[in-house]
Amino acid sequence: MKKILAVLVVFSLSGCAELQQVASQYPQLGGVLTNPDIAAGLREALNNGISKEVTKLTATDGFFKNEAVKILLPAELQKVDKTLRNIGLSSLADEGLKVLNRAAESAVKEATPIFVDAVKNITFTDAKNILLGNDSAATLYLENATSGALYSKFSPVVKASLAKVGADKVWANIISKYNAVPLVNKVSPDLKDYVTKEAMKGVFKMIAVEEKDIRTNLSARSSDLLKRVFALQD
Repeated sequence: MKKILAVLVVFSLSGCAELQQVASQYPQLGGVLTNPDIAAGLREALNNGISKEVTKLTATDGFFKNEAVKILLPAELQKVDKTLRNIGLSSLADEGLKVLNRAAESAVKEATPIFVDAVKNITFTDAKNILLGNDSAATLYLENATSGALYSKFSPVVKASLAKVGADKVWANIISKYNAVPLVNKVSPDLKDYVTKEAMKGVFKMIAVEEKDIRTNLSARSSDLLKRVFALQD
């Protein structure tokens, strides 16, 4: 309890002399951590998530064989999938699902610098709540603060990736065959929007995995700064 109170006091003070006085009373804090130090620690944790966990998504099957982030078909396309299978086109339906995940894998590879750049902009605003929050508080903060801007930058990358892996042609064929089936309601899905949103969800989910590890596993704190910053929440 004393440690948590000390942390709250550190967050509320701005003068170096006052910070030093608090730190000297609570040596387990490991010395003074300034607001920039704490923000830097949070950024490092998020960058670790990008470099360690998000990189896994860029490999072949990084999305497709990772059940935590695998892109499934939205409701509108599930009926398309079922209809294709009913008329003997199961292989085409399987390929349709696979290429959506391939597009996400390709897009994340190209867009990793976008996510790295977004992390640079995290500030000390709400840092107390982030640091003392739940296991994915920093990731949720990043997601809420950057999703709009990230979507704008990520969407054209996804569009290019859909073309690169041939997903646009596969799905043009799928939709054409489905819409030709008698009595079905014709569909015209926005695959770029859907894959963009699902890929971003996958990225943030994997960053959260690393954040949780850093928060709960002392050996995952790979730098002195991470050790000092996240000791405050232990």
